[in-house]
Amino acid sequence: MSVLPVTLVQTAYLVPNLEEGCAALNRAYGWGPFLGGTEGVLADHTYRGEPAAPIRIRGVFVQTGEINVEVIEVVSDAPSAFHDMLRADGQPVLHHCATFAEDYEGTRDHLVAQGYPVVSEFGFAGRRICYLDTRPLLGFMTEVYPDLPIIRAMYAEAREAAAARPGESGIAPFTTSR
Repeated sequence: MSVLPVTLVQTAYLVPNLEEGCAALNRAYGWGPFLGGTEGVLADHTYRGEPAAPIRIRGVFVQTGEINVEVIEVVSDAPSAFHDMLRADGQPVLHHCATFAEDYEGTRDHLVAQGYPVVSEFGFAGRRICYLDTRPLLGFMTEVYPDLPIIRAMYAEAREAAAARPGESGIAPFTTSR
């Protein structure tokens, strides 16, 4: 199985406040509804190859056309791929684009061999997910995760919500069981 081509399926932005960031995106672009919003813990974390404290974030998914967008507020202080990109002035920033990988380890290792090191890697749904430092290539990180049914279901729910309630403001919880 080939790890190429790598197909980017999502853009993700760091914002200082999740509710304010979603409201601003809704006003400016008409995006909505936003799904998620509860605090999540990314455990079993390694940061630059060393064991690290879990990462706590609040995030949402929103669909705009064919693009899934993730909006993230970082709520912990532990070093992580997120903290490596937070702006000192508190302004939002494009943090990463994501890809599903049939061969997670192969895709991760291919990008590492190209000179893009793993910054953060953690456990999710019994598997591993990572952020690679592709800033020299594109100016943002690349998130690689295995093709997990739970993540596909979250993408599908965001797509369906946008189709059923386009432009609805506010944050609603996912109904997809995690």
